[in-house]
Amino acid sequence: MLSRFLLLVLAIAAAPMAWAGMLAVPAENGALQTAVAGADPGDVLILSPGRHAGPVTLARPITIDGKGHATIEGDGTGSVVTVTGADITVRGLTITGSGSDHQTIDSGVQLTKTARRAVIEGNRILGNLYGVDIHGADDSIVRGNVIVGRQDRRMNARGNGVYVWNAPGAQVIGNDIRYGRDGIFVNTSRRNVFADNLFRDLRFAVHYMYAHDSEVSGNISIGNHLGYALMYSDRLKVLDNLSLHDRDHGLMLNYANSSDLRGNLVWGGAEKCTFIYNAHRNLIVGNRFEGCDIGIHFTAGSDRNALTGNAFVGNRTQVKYVGTTDVEWSFDGTGNYWSDHAAFDLDGDGQADSPFRPNDLMDHILWSQPAAALLVGAPAVQLIRWSQSSFPATLPGGVVDSHPLMTPVEIDIPADIRDLARQGAGKWRDGKTDDTEFDPLTAH
Repeated sequence: MLSRFLLLVLAIAAAPMAWAGMLAVPAENGALQTAVAGADPGDVLILSPGRHAGPVTLARPITIDGKGHATIEGDGTGSVVTVTGADITVRGLTITGSGSDHQTIDSGVQLTKTARRAVIEGNRILGNLYGVDIHGADDSIVRGNVIVGRQDRRMNARGNGVYVWNAPGAQVIGNDIRYGRDGIFVNTSRRNVFADNLFRDLRFAVHYMYAHDSEVSGNISIGNHLGYALMYSDRLKVLDNLSLHDRDHGLMLNYANSSDLRGNLVWGGAEKCTFIYNAHRNLIVGNRFEGCDIGIHFTAGSDRNALTGNAFVGNRTQVKYVGTTDVEWSFDGTGNYWSDHAAFDLDGDGQADSPFRPNDLMDHILWSQPAAALLVGAPAVQLIRWSQSSFPATLPGGVVDSHPLMTPVEIDIPADIRDLARQGAGKWRDGKTDDTEFDPLTAH
């Protein structure tokens, strides 16, 4: 009897889903809105190939699927698809035709505060002011979309590919985001995951403000003004990201604390591979900073950061750090690799036999008095540098690596990504609608 009762309960619970149907929606004016209004919870609306007039608002737990051949086109005002209910899926569509108002965040897809657990996947979201706006919609997923933003305004006047505001648990995974302003802009959120996305031709690839306990991993930034700007956020995991041919910085930490930066590669000509501004208690391990004007710039009192196992390769200036006390850049007996450290390893333990100081007194003078660069080749300057290398006690305070490594960490760039990076190298120099000058510490 008990087993029959349980079967009856399960049958009753499953009944609504059994009644849910797959409904074909013709590409006719008004057909999409009529089908949405008449759909039951759990229904799947299959949009016929062709153009379906928007906008449309989704409030019931249904799925809209274009199978890769249907387009929802807005009328140039507001958002094209607005999701206000829970457990709604939008997939396989081309979505275009949003409005141009930043106040209302006109988007290809807008998830409002009452939306929950939305899934936006496998769409082409093209030419809208914002791509996807996750506006307070908890536990939503934006996955596997191609998002191409506007190009008809200056970069700072465009919208973001994905905008996340106060949306705990939101995930943005595996998207291809191009043009617009920032690839992902997150503000006042937590427990987010941004992983395996490709960002090109943007201001920031990822722009982070007040978003704690979150993850940025496996992303690729190519040819943007700045790769990963992580600001005013604590306990981040920044893992295995690539910044290739970005312009200003590959990684920037501004008031970002107690975070783990591991396995990231910045390569190909940025002004600063990494900029650390007033950021504390971070673990920076196993990263590779290569080919920048400055490998890493520490400033504004950044303190109690542990740097170990990193590689500084071929940067014009490996470290820019001005201070009167020594700062140790090795951890638990393991330091970092420096391509300009001429050293021996007589005992074969993988570590250089002598400590390394990446900066000398002349570096400090040049940073504070740029006009002194005219004297770099003068015999007096060369004598000062020789004296400091021969008598380390004369060196000023600054970075000391007591256990430098003999071999660098290697981080591979997949062949197809390397090809994309070559195509995008320096494109921002020729951009006619890009903002060529901006301050990344204040331009939000």
